[in-house]
Amino acid sequence: MELYILRHGIAEDGSGIRDEDRELTPRGRDELCALLRLAARGRVQPSLILTSPLVRAVQTAEIAALEFRYKGELLGTDTLIPEADPWDFWSELRLHRDQPAVLLASHNPLCSRLPGFLLSCPAMQVHFDKGAMARIDLDRLGAEPRGVLRWMLTPRFAH
Repeated sequence: MELYILRHGIAEDGSGIRDEDRELTPRGRDELCALLRLAARGRVQPSLILTSPLVRAVQTAEIAALEFRYKGELLGTDTLIPEADPWDFWSELRLHRDQPAVLLASHNPLCSRLPGFLLSCPAMQVHFDKGAMARIDLDRLGAEPRGVLRWMLTPRFAH
C-alpha cells in the first residue's frame, strides 16, 4: 500500500473561532494546490481518502480530491484528529487493506508522529510543515507497521 500523509494547509488563527471550525486561508489553499499539483505530476493516485473531521483537514482533503481527480467519497475518521494515537490510526488503516493507495488529511502532532511510528521507529519525530506531504510504502498491514519512506514534499518545493 502507498500511504500519503498530508498535513492541512495554513489555517485561520484561533481568534474567536472554535479550533474545529478553523478554515484554510487563501495562502494556505494556494500553497496546498501548488504542492498537490507537483505530487500529481509524480503520479499520486489515491484509491481512498481519509480525513480528520476538523474543517481545515476536510478542506485539505477536498482540494486533494480535485487535484488527484479522485472520484470516491471522503471518509472522515476521529483517528486523524491532532492528538490521536497512531495505534488507533493503524487499526483504522488495516480495515482498508484492500486499497492500493490511501491519502490521509490530518494535523500535527499526529502528522509528525506517524512517520516514525510507521517506520518502526516510534521515538522519531518529523518536522511536518503545514501543507507538507509524505509517502510511506507498507508491504503488509500486519499487527505492527513496517514501512519505507519514499519521499517528503514541503510547500517550498512547489514554488
